[in-house]
Amino acid sequence: MVKLNKIYTRTGDDGTTGLVDGSRCPKFSARISAMGLVDEANSAIGLAICAIADADQRALLIRVQNDIFDLGADLATPAENDDFTSSEMVLRIVPAQAEWIEAQIDALNERLEPLTSFVLPGGSEAAARVHVARATTRAAERAMVTLAAETPVNPAALAYINRLSDLLFVLARVANADGREDVKWVPGANR
Repeated sequence: MVKLNKIYTRTGDDGTTGLVDGSRCPKFSARISAMGLVDEANSAIGLAICAIADADQRALLIRVQNDIFDLGADLATPAENDDFTSSEMVLRIVPAQAEWIEAQIDALNERLEPLTSFVLPGGSEAAARVHVARATTRAAERAMVTLAAETPVNPAALAYINRLSDLLFVLARVANADGREDVKWVPGANR
């Protein structure tokens, strides 16, 4: 269990932050950017939860928030020799977490009206908030892919973040009366 008695440490005053392995990393690095955007996505999901009335959907997103903390820990732990094995001492995203998201997408998608157009991010307040979380998750994914261009990143973590934005898209449609109240894109409507 994590126990935090002191919130400030002053160790980051020099523009670096500590990683799980004890090393320090500049706060402007691709790793810290990815970690920060993952945190933003988690915060956006927390805001979306406040507008979702369905208890099962809130519980689903709370589970996702816990997984996102796992993702942050994974990103904060540089891999030795491209080893992304999870252990008692090293927390990693595992393929089962992305597979769980896929199962949630499949279950939720069964109740949706078929897509006949791209949808605009909006509709109900809950759907709009979930769309913000989806867009923030996509930004986190781009930051993680940028990091992966520099240094190895857990492939299961990359799959997880990609599936997460898909789940949020489907959940936003669920929040719009199972897609019946989606706001449809009308190409060239304002010409």
